[in-house]
Amino acid sequence: MASNQNLKNATIAFLVPLPSIIFYLTFLNNYHSSITNPNNPSFFSTLWTWCYHHPLLFANALFFFNVNLLFWLIGQIQSSHWMIDPYWTVIPVMLVHYYATHPLAQYDWWRSHIVILLTWVWSIRLTHNYFRREKWQWGAREDWRFTEMSQQYGKHWWWISFFAVYVSQQMFLIGLSLPLYIVHFVDMPLSILDLVAVLVCLSGVVIAYFADTQLHDFMSRNNKLKGLGKPVVPVLENGLWYYCRHPNYFGETLWWWGLVVFAWSLGHGWTFIGAFVNTLCLAYVTRLVEDKMLKQESRAEAFRLYQKTTSVWIPWFKSFPSEVKNKNA
Repeated sequence: MASNQNLKNATIAFLVPLPSIIFYLTFLNNYHSSITNPNNPSFFSTLWTWCYHHPLLFANALFFFNVNLLFWLIGQIQSSHWMIDPYWTVIPVMLVHYYATHPLAQYDWWRSHIVILLTWVWSIRLTHNYFRREKWQWGAREDWRFTEMSQQYGKHWWWISFFAVYVSQQMFLIGLSLPLYIVHFVDMPLSILDLVAVLVCLSGVVIAYFADTQLHDFMSRNNKLKGLGKPVVPVLENGLWYYCRHPNYFGETLWWWGLVVFAWSLGHGWTFIGAFVNTLCLAYVTRLVEDKMLKQESRAEAFRLYQKTTSVWIPWFKSFPSEVKNKNA
């Protein structure tokens, strides 16, 4: 039964982006005649002309109808909003290729291909981590925060979920991906800032990969200990987790700020707004995660000590408050 549901969810996940893909390919095959014959008053001619002249609004329209509406409807049918999580890792890849192939795009070839390659590397890393965490299942569960919100809002969750789960994700992902848009609509030669951007992006991906791998190994070991009836280790304090409490969030944040540096090198530093808002949201999620840890009696005391001695996000050396020193004396 579980395998049938897994196959069903995988099929849905592969088919669900087809409306946007087909619509965009249809636009690419038909926009030229609409632009060269502006006196044609047909509906589709007007539509293709609008899509041609407004690439960013076009991307938002595709997102709204294909993700917000369609994903939400599927979520209502399945009573689970699981699909937005794996697609969080895929949508930026779709966006970067959309921006690169739009007829109005103009860009430096090297910068474009560097950014596309980096986006693929980021996506593969995050997708692998998602499915590894979910034990390679499609839609086995939704994000725990959505589950808590559904319990909080009760009978109103069916319509609140449209805004809380999907419209909010559109603002995040389109905002975060604004540097991908700038890279493909501003044509300037490479500069030293592009090298800085590459280093920041790669650092973010590498840090996030090792942090998530260390967390996965830690949880796997604890599950084995629990299965053997032995006491589990309450807090992960090895590897990158020795230097900060959320190195995975730090790595993810670095990635998005690295993209901002690409846009900054092209004179569009204003695109930092997406990365800034995402950083604030991750800070809020950090608080939720830590509150959840403190509610677990078996971990609360060890985690409070971890909080006192270890940096939150930015990797740094341990600090040992006087009460901790006295306790260890």
